This record gives sequence, C-alpha cells and structure tokens, in this order.
Amino acid sequence: MWSDPNHVNGPFNMYSYFIGSNPPTSVNPTPIFPKISKSAFLSPFTCIIGDVTIRRNTFVAPFVSVRADEGTPFHIGRNCNLQDGVILHGLKNKQLEVDQKKYSIFIADEVSCAHGALIHGPCQIDRNVFIGFKAIVYHAHVGEGSFIASEAVVTGGVTVKPGSFVPPGAHIDSQQKADSLSPVPKDEVEFAKEVQRVNQEFPAAYSILFGKNKCTCGLSC
Repeated sequence: MWSDPNHVNGPFNMYSYFIGSNPPTSVNPTPIFPKISKSAFLSPFTCIIGDVTIRRNTFVAPFVSVRADEGTPFHIGRNCNLQDGVILHGLKNKQLEVDQKKYSIFIADEVSCAHGALIHGPCQIDRNVFIGFKAIVYHAHVGEGSFIASEAVVTGGVTVKPGSFVPPGAHIDSQQKADSLSPVPKDEVEFAKEVQRVNQEFPAAYSILFGKNKCTCGLSC
C-alpha cells in the first residue's frame, strides 16, 4: 500500500466488496440477491453473488468468493467463519437435500473454513466442522465435529462420519478411506474450539471498527 509520512491516516479508499444477484444465464435465468444477516460481517475485498444465505454473526474475511452463479443455492449457518481466500462454488444441477430442501452447498452452524480452503458443491458440511488451510471439500458430506487438516482433499461422494480426523495432505476419495478415519485428536479439538471463540468476536468488533454504514468504497459514514 502507498504510504507517506505526511498522511499517517491514509489512504482510506483502498477497499471494497461486491454483493449482487447472479447474472441471468441458461443455467440460472432468474437473478437472486443474497440474503445476509445484519449481524454478519463482510470484510473488504469479498464477493458474494446469487442465491446465498448467510446467517447471524458469521464472519467473512477479506478475499472470500461466494459465487452461486452456477450451482445454487448456498446456505452458510450461524457463527461460521470464512477466512481469507476461501472459495465457495458449485456445479450446475448438482444438489443434495437437507431438511427436505435442495442445496448446492450447505454449511451448518459454527463451521470454520481456514485460509485458502475450497468448498465446492455439491457438498454438506455439518455443525462444528473445521476445514483446514488450503483443504478441498467437493462432492462430499462431512459429519458434525470433524476436522479436515491442511491441504487434505475430501471428495468422491463420500460421507465422513461425525468426529472424524482427516490428516494433513490426505486424499479421501472412497467410502472405504472415509470409514477408516480416526477420531479427532484432543489437541485439534481444542484448536478448533479456540478458532471458533476468536472468530465469533470478529463480526461485532469489525463492525465497530468500520462503522455502521459503509459505501462500496469501504468508507465509514
């Protein structure tokens, strides 16, 4: 960022985010605007497009892309955190059913998606799941309380049973591999809890920092 000793508080207009309807296409002919809780926080340089629901007190960090322009809809639950560089996208006409409703991506409450993770529909992420740095979840169902470590891949239509630990760099692409996973180690359980604790404070804290009303350039007013 440009700096000058005579401008210790500036520049200020270096950040923005984009929220908008999906563009009309043969896949999704009807534009739908995202539905976002007032208590969620969207950081600078985030992009949220299409039929996306974000529930209360969810933190969306900088450079997050949530793009429901092909696969749709997306649901992101309460007290989630999508950390820097997380990507959500889905394949057309590929959905799964949760509570008698179809989704491209369904993320339940209190899910942590760490820096650089890729969540690609169709997939379902249950409550209290931790998805590690640069991990990939695609065409999978991850059970409650599971921990997917850094750079691991979960795919192939597998169902990961609740409380499972996917080791760093592992490639879980068959149900046999998914069924053989061990329980989450105690230290990783505590780590995931601490990530949740910290990130649940961010929406309110950043809202105070940035101000109640912000224009698209990011300036508080």
